[in-house]
Amino acid sequence: MTEIGEPHGTSAPVPDGGERLRLCLLGPVQAWRGERELELGPPQQRALLTALALRARRIVSVDELLDALWEEPPARAAAVVRTYVSRLRRVLEPDRVHPAVLVSSGSGYVLRLPADCTDAEVFENRVAAAGRARALGDTAGALGLLREACGLWHGEPLAGLPGPFAQAHRARLAERRLNAVQAWLETELAAGRHADVIGELTVWVSQYPLLEPMRELLMLALYRSGRQAEALGVYADARRTLLEQLGVDPGPRLRELHLGVLSGDPKLAAPAAVPAPVFEPGGGPASEPAGSPAAPSAPAQLPADVSDWTGRDELCAALCADLAPGGPTMPVVGISGLGGVGKSTLAVHVAHAVGGQYPDGQLYVNLQGAGAFPADPGEVLAGLLGALGVADAAIPQGTAERAAMFRSRVAGLRVLLVLDDARDTQQVGPLLPGSRSCAVLVTSRAWLSGVPMTRQVGLEPLTPEESVRLLTAIAGEPRVTAEPAAARRLAAACGFLPLAVRTAASRLAARPAWQLSHMADRLASERRRLAELEAGELAVAASFRLSYDQLDAETARAFRLLSLADGPGVSSAAAAVLLGLPEPEAERLAESLTDLGLLSCPYPGRYQYHDLLRLFARELVREVDGDAAGRAAVERLLRHYLVTVAGLYRVVRPGYPFPDLVAAEPAGPAFDGPAEGLSWARQEIAAVLAVAEQATRDPDGPLAVVADLTLVLIQLIDLGMAVPELCELAGRVAEATAAAGLPESEARARYTLMWAQREFQRTRQSRAEALRVVTLARRTDQAALLPGALVVLALTGLPHCTDEEVAAWCDEAIALSAELGSPSAHAFVEGMAALADLAVGRPESARLRAERSLVAFRELGDFVGQVHMLFARATALHGLGRPEAACEDYRECLGALRALGAWDRMPGVLVGLAESCRAAGLPDRALEAAEQALAIARKVGLEHRRANALDAIGRALLDLGEHDRGRACLA
Repeated sequence: MTEIGEPHGTSAPVPDGGERLRLCLLGPVQAWRGERELELGPPQQRALLTALALRARRIVSVDELLDALWEEPPARAAAVVRTYVSRLRRVLEPDRVHPAVLVSSGSGYVLRLPADCTDAEVFENRVAAAGRARALGDTAGALGLLREACGLWHGEPLAGLPGPFAQAHRARLAERRLNAVQAWLETELAAGRHADVIGELTVWVSQYPLLEPMRELLMLALYRSGRQAEALGVYADARRTLLEQLGVDPGPRLRELHLGVLSGDPKLAAPAAVPAPVFEPGGGPASEPAGSPAAPSAPAQLPADVSDWTGRDELCAALCADLAPGGPTMPVVGISGLGGVGKSTLAVHVAHAVGGQYPDGQLYVNLQGAGAFPADPGEVLAGLLGALGVADAAIPQGTAERAAMFRSRVAGLRVLLVLDDARDTQQVGPLLPGSRSCAVLVTSRAWLSGVPMTRQVGLEPLTPEESVRLLTAIAGEPRVTAEPAAARRLAAACGFLPLAVRTAASRLAARPAWQLSHMADRLASERRRLAELEAGELAVAASFRLSYDQLDAETARAFRLLSLADGPGVSSAAAAVLLGLPEPEAERLAESLTDLGLLSCPYPGRYQYHDLLRLFARELVREVDGDAAGRAAVERLLRHYLVTVAGLYRVVRPGYPFPDLVAAEPAGPAFDGPAEGLSWARQEIAAVLAVAEQATRDPDGPLAVVADLTLVLIQLIDLGMAVPELCELAGRVAEATAAAGLPESEARARYTLMWAQREFQRTRQSRAEALRVVTLARRTDQAALLPGALVVLALTGLPHCTDEEVAAWCDEAIALSAELGSPSAHAFVEGMAALADLAVGRPESARLRAERSLVAFRELGDFVGQVHMLFARATALHGLGRPEAACEDYRECLGALRALGAWDRMPGVLVGLAESCRAAGLPDRALEAAEQALAIARKVGLEHRRANALDAIGRALLDLGEHDRGRACLA
């Protein structure tokens, strides 16, 4: 590699006709001619240009280029290099006939660029100049140079380039950046700007936890800012990290600093503040002749970054990348979300992280959009122009004229504008710069769909882990370490909302005698939770109130009433019932609340509250609407669910009497068929169960309606949906109706509880409920409940009852079902009697009963009933020594269950199939079926099904001769 013979201190001529060529290497490799980005081709071609650019104005031989691009150059590597050079010349050369930029020279090439045409070269020059300034005692000048140098970076250097040269220089440049950042932050401290760099230092320490010099600087900055405890916490974290990862203690400098902080060493006191460096437009420290007027300093209006920043590292990195300068358009990034979710804190943190890349100014405006008096755009523009040095007399009167002057003033400058707490598009629009050299970061509670964003983020609450870390940062690590479970409870009670966690933690910090468990217990009460989340100026309810006060009367009513339903949210149909409005109108109001950040919409037609926002809305119901209105809305919803679930019963189990027993026939069919009904059930059943359970906790709630709903929800057992939740609900309703003296409703709740207990093979409990149902049904003249209860007595009678007693219960159940005049109920009871026949060893009788029921269910179109009877017949055929026929029925049953999506039912059928395959001499097929049963049982969390599946696997393995594995499964 040979130097081009040029006089010292001169640079190559600019060969581009006045448009400056610039290469960016401190990030993704890019080239610009003036304001136009050049297309540099594939990564390896860019790698060749980089190898030349990092040795600009020097000859690089072809052999050196081959070694730069390949570990082992291919046969035609030299030809590939020539092709790359030819392509690059088409892009870089203004005159391709007479190359003046990428020039051939002897056995190689040279990239003839003027000095400072690559950001890497500018970076090195600024860092070197800063070193000279510091040596001369010019702290302000050094600080300006280092800020500019560090602001040149926009990601990983030489990002995405292949080859050994790029790999080596990527590591070298990253190390140079780290050294420059350290020098910059040291200079900031030397200039007395310790409070301003805490946020930046915190970011670098989190990225390089083993780098002790960064830890030293952060400790010193915290100590000089009067935060001695946090400085000591940095040392404790450093010591723990070094021991865990390297097995060593901190070095002598860090230990000495630790002792100094403990003792209050006066040598650690902050130096006198140095004035901030003065910048000229376009960046770089101003250099004016002595005696000339000082240039206006670049505005630096960002609020202080928080010292306890926690979590959201990936999002921060993504937002920083989005706001990096040098793209084809001006970055405009939006952060929206409900009050207290941390939008402003995130925006300020990110702005500090990228502020160095915008040396011509960082402007900040609180637009007060959530308050009653949002900032006027014209007044905001006047303030921005004043910050940029425009005299009051020169600022025009009209908003449009001010906006035009603002755009002109920042054109070509690297300025970051943070617009915090925006109200709407109309407020933000006039404030946007027009130059792509600028960047804008906007926060708002509402989603600003009318602002042209390059990225808009809907901010969610913290994760549970991040919430506990924030609690730790404020309340102190010893307290959280002592009570980790209470810390998690407290964070959950705060809904992981940053404002709520910060408020609770601040109260704890002010009350060192309180235990975390005490605070968590105080937050456990939903009625007083919001009142507890108030500390000084921090108040969760007050933050929510700002958004609520902006709503018109109709939307405010919707916000209140939609909060009344427990569960995973409300559908648009449920919203219509709660509001007493047509569904399209209710959906319009819910969508409006979603746009304002007061609801979330996880998927079309479903709306959710944050937990604390729901509590706030319910307090407003009590305050504005009254408890009676709230209870009436919930009862409307329960009756809607009752009619809908009864309609589902009609299409899933056609002809069964329960829907008519509890709900009048709807005006039209609720569902077109089983498929539509099952789709509704998968989406809504969790909400139905939650609202029903909610009503059991209200002493004045509509218990009779809930009991009726519990009865028709019995079909969930057939469908394999939410059976544990149904069992718990039925138990609650049974206890509540018994306590309220409602025997008819109690019988209905216990009927569902009886079958749910049997589903979990809780024979004793199921039998006890069956006896209660028989007694209550006869007492309240509910004949429809008796056949099912009697057949459960038969099914749970063994081994304590005689075969004759079991048969008598079955016969009575069948006779009573025939009297009901319901073919569906009769077929169901006879099918269950078939299972009783199997239990007492009468497989042929069971087969005949199952076949009669199967025929009836097919005539009725009862898909679920057919599944039950296929299983019963398969079990009977197996008992009759016809395993091949049993396998056919089991497989048909499985196909039907898959179509229904009834996964809870499949393990039992697969175990039956496995046993019949074994009996048919097919142990390999038996093992396959049993393993499927185990996998599904694990997936859906059915412990008793898992045990049965393991037994079946063990028996199949023994048949296959794998005795050790088989005995292990059967153990």
